This record gives sequence, C-alpha cells and structure tokens, in this order.
Amino acid sequence: MAKKSINFNTITLQELEKIPGIGKFKAQSLVDERNHRLFKNINDLIKVEGLTLLFLNRLQNKFDFIFDTQSPCKTNALKRKTENVDTSIDEKDNGITTPEKKARPKYNNKCASTSSSKIVPNVENALCNRTIPSCDSPGKAVRSRLQSETAKPPDGLPDWLNKFHDWSRDERLIALNDLIGLCDMSVVRHMMAKIEPHFQRDFISLLPKELALYVLSFLEPKDLSNAARTCRYWRILGEDNLLWKEKCHEYQLFYPLSDLLEEGKVDKKASQPNEAPYKELFAYCHKLERNWRSNTLRPVMYLRGHDDHVVTCLQFDGVRIVSASDDNTLKVWSADTGTLIRTLVGHTGGVWSSQLSGNIVVSGSTDRTLRVWNADSGECIHVLQGHTSTVRCLAMHGDNVVSGSRDGTLRVWDVMKGTHLHVLIGHAAAVRCVQYNGKYVVSGAYDYLVKVWDVETETCLHTLTGHSNRVYSLQFDGKYIVSGSLDTSIRVWDALSGQLLHTLLGHQSLTSGMVLKNNYLVSGNADSTVKIWDIVSGQCLHTLTGPNKHQSAVTSLQFNTKFVVTSSDDGSVKLWDLKTGEFLRDLVELDSGGSGGVVWRVKCNEKKLVCAVGSRNGTEETKLLVLDFDIPSIQFT
Repeated sequence: MAKKSINFNTITLQELEKIPGIGKFKAQSLVDERNHRLFKNINDLIKVEGLTLLFLNRLQNKFDFIFDTQSPCKTNALKRKTENVDTSIDEKDNGITTPEKKARPKYNNKCASTSSSKIVPNVENALCNRTIPSCDSPGKAVRSRLQSETAKPPDGLPDWLNKFHDWSRDERLIALNDLIGLCDMSVVRHMMAKIEPHFQRDFISLLPKELALYVLSFLEPKDLSNAARTCRYWRILGEDNLLWKEKCHEYQLFYPLSDLLEEGKVDKKASQPNEAPYKELFAYCHKLERNWRSNTLRPVMYLRGHDDHVVTCLQFDGVRIVSASDDNTLKVWSADTGTLIRTLVGHTGGVWSSQLSGNIVVSGSTDRTLRVWNADSGECIHVLQGHTSTVRCLAMHGDNVVSGSRDGTLRVWDVMKGTHLHVLIGHAAAVRCVQYNGKYVVSGAYDYLVKVWDVETETCLHTLTGHSNRVYSLQFDGKYIVSGSLDTSIRVWDALSGQLLHTLLGHQSLTSGMVLKNNYLVSGNADSTVKIWDIVSGQCLHTLTGPNKHQSAVTSLQFNTKFVVTSSDDGSVKLWDLKTGEFLRDLVELDSGGSGGVVWRVKCNEKKLVCAVGSRNGTEETKLLVLDFDIPSIQFT
C-alpha cells in the first residue's frame, strides 16, 4: 500500500493538526517557521520547535516528505502580500529531483526563481536569522528591497542578469567594479547592507549543542546574559544549567543551592528540568558579593547585653549567635531578629571557651567545669567535672568535645551522655589551644610544645618541638598542623610524620589568631598586621598593610574564597581582597576607636557579620553588632 505524501511547503495548518503526533502546538510552530522561509529538506524541519529527528524519522515511515512549492508564483505572491518580502524558490534547491534539471533555468521576470537562500537557524532575531542571498541565483539581488514592491524592474534587466550569470568569476568582478563606479553613495550603502549578512552568520546555531556551550563558556557572565537576549536558541544555550554551574565553580561560588531554594532566594520552578537554578544561584552570589565589596551598608542591628563586661568568645551558625563573657553567663540570640532567646546561667566563674553545634552549646569556665546546654530551652543538660583549673579551650566534633585546661591536661567527653571518655596527659604547662578532627587531637601549650594525640589509645604520637615561647594558636586540617607562638614565628608541620615543613617568619609579635583553608593560611598578629600565606610553599603571598592598616593588635579574623575580615583593638573591622591583598573598606569604625573602643571578636558567614565590641575603660558599651549583606530578591544586572 502506497504511503501518503506531506508537502510541508503547501500543507495547511488544519491539515497539519490532523497528522498523528503533530497536534496544534507543533503545527503552529511549523507554520510560523514556514512564514519566514520555505523548507528544503528534513534538516530544516528539525529546527522547528517541538520537531525532533526521532519524531520525523517515525513520521517518515508513514508518509513521504515533499518540499515542493508546486505553484511558486502563487506562493510568492501570497508571501509578498503578507511580509513585503520576495522569497521565491530556486528550482535547484526545492527538494525535487527531475530529469529536466540538467541546466540552470534562465531568469524569468514573471516568476523569479530565487530561493536558494541560505538560512541561518533560529528565526527570532536579526543577528541570528539573516536570510543570506545566494550569489548563484540570478535576479535575487535586484528583486530584493532596493525598490518598493510597486516599482517595476528596468527594461533589459532580465537579459543583463542572464548574461551576468553566464560570465566567469573574473568577468563578474570586472562588471561589478564598473557598476560600483557608476553608483552614488546611497546605492553603495544599500549594496553594503545587502552584502553584510554574508559575513554575519550565526555559527553558534550551526554547531552541536555541546560545542556551542563550550564556545559560550568563554564569555564573561554578563556577556553570557546579554547573549541570551539575542534569539530564542541563544536563550536556550545561555540559560543552560550546567553552563552556569561551571560558572559558579569558576568564580568559586559554593553557596548551597538547596539552602537558597529553602530560603526562597531561588525560584523553586527553576529547579525543574530545562530551567537554570544555577544561573539564579550565580546572580544571588554575585549581588551578595557586591553588597560586601562596595554597596551601601545596611543599618546595623545592636544586641545589648553582658553590661560592661568583656565578651570572651563568640559563636555564630547563621541561625543563632552565642556570646560568652567574664560575667559568668552565655547569651543566645536570634541572628535574624536580634532577639535575646536565652541567658545561660550556672557557671560560678567567667566563661572563657565555648562551642556551638545545632542547638547544643558547650562552655568552659574558670570554675573548672564544662557545661552542656540546650540553646532553645536554656536548660543545663550536663555539668562535666574533672579539670583542676580553668577550662581555657574547647574543640568539638560530632557528639564529642575535647577540653584543654590550665592544669596541663586534655579531656574528651561525650556531650550527649555527659560522660568522661579519655584523658590526655603530657604537657608540662597550661594548654592554651586545641584542635580535634574526630580521631586525632592537636594541642598547644605554654610549655612551648605542640602535641599530636590518638584519642582512642590516649597516646601522644608526636611532640613537635621548635618554638621558643608559648604556643597561643593552632590550625589542623588533617594534613597540616600550623602553630603560632609568642616567639613571633609560625610553624607548619606534617600531621602524619610530625616533620617540620616550614617556619614562617615576618610577624613581630604574638600570633594570636589563625585560619587555615584550602592551603591558605591567614594570620593575625599583635604587631597590627595580617599576613596571607601559601603553606605548601611556605611563601607569604600578601601582608595586609598600607595607609588603611590596623593601628593596634589584631584580635580576630575570618576569611572565605573572596574576602578576609579582620578586627582590632583600634575599634575597626576591615575588609580585604584575599587574592590581591587589597584593602576594600572599613565595615565597622567605633567612635571610641583609638581611645579605648575594641572589637574583641568577629564571626561571619556569606550573609552576615557579627562583631563583639566594648572597651576596658568604659568608653564603649559592650554589645554585639550584626551587619546583614543579604538581599530580598535576585536581580542580575
């Protein structure tokens, strides 16, 4: 049984809708595309929205595909009436092979056959959808748009065009040179406008999608966003989710997408297939970074408490803020509203160490005890006793916490059960700092030593010697141990072997604070400087100094992949660029700075900065400052 035929250049919308599998949407898309250009082969059909090669192959099993105009004059007359354009079809490219097509047809003024036009895909935009005239089609350039549709071609034009068609390439060039010499500037400009599309082909749309995305991946994000406005197909490419995911990695934007969806910062519809949640993620992080870097600071939220006492430690997890003081209390605050949720009362001495994990707070005090608290209810769950002097430092991992004391020992506790698990004995003086990764404990003490412990066996694996004064600060990432001392040096050790790798020199006083991430070490010193180090090479990358440097001891610091935040006894909080070491701006400047006002501690995440401020002489009220850099909605500009 013979198959039925479909002539895609003449079939009506109603007839298309009746073909199984096409339906109204595909039929309308096909007709809309055909209004711009006639189809020459199946490759043209694939460019119609909704028509895939698989679908067309299945359809071709039931129907013969024809790409004939059947009545070119009638078709062209109709298209000229509706579009004011001449899009006639050249027989040599109309998809029909006949024995008569051995010689090129001569120009016929009554019905010009001129549609060997090369169409750049995606009929949406002038750049992407130029109809480029073929130089091989006689009469096309003249019958285009030089004259209005009511103007008639000059006498003898068909004969001249037929002669031009028969000339060699060199003869055509000579004729064109002479022709241009006879034209005034308006005609030359018109010729340029007709020639220009030949050199403006949309090669992106001609590439496989994977290659097109690879080419676009070299664009800057703003250029990529602008390119997506060019045409429909470029918009599909420009909003590709994986493309923007790569941009997020390229610009080191690692904010969890799930968190943004939950917070409503990214439209949940954008998490559906074929949408681009990573583009919204990039836009959000881009705006957030600008808020930190240069945008006007929003009003500061003030959290007042602890009277005129010193804030000794500060914890912040994005939801809660926990401040501890030498007034024997801890306070739990809402990070969003600044509301005081609970005051944790129970210690009989100043609180000098704390840890926060979920709704569990662990504190260490001069009363020689640790206390475990429920941050929501304010209840003291456990009192952990065993140390014989001040609990000076804590490190928490999972349900376990390690405490270091001025009694020279370290103890390991289960905070959920309130039980003592291990004791680590070996230091000859007060333990000042501790790090814990769940398996190994690293401790620094006033005996100038750094020790590495196996928790389960309670054995000291390595004693790291080299410092000539008290060890005040430690960092441990599982591979490297970094220790800072009153001897002004910073030492980098191999955690596995205990071997000294580098001695970092440059500071002039006590290194009181350090942060280690991704082989970057940022150190803050009592000499008022901050240094950025590469601990693999031992090289100092930047010293954060200059006319905007701190004027007194650095008290605290934080950093991420973009910025370094530092605080000082001079009453200021400063923002620096991690990669360049450039000073960006002051985030906090106390009026009492320089006369007693101090920023004791800073903690921050991607959206908020929390500062504990006060003074030792009564010139500045003790309080917490919360700076919010978040944005209510996303707008990529």
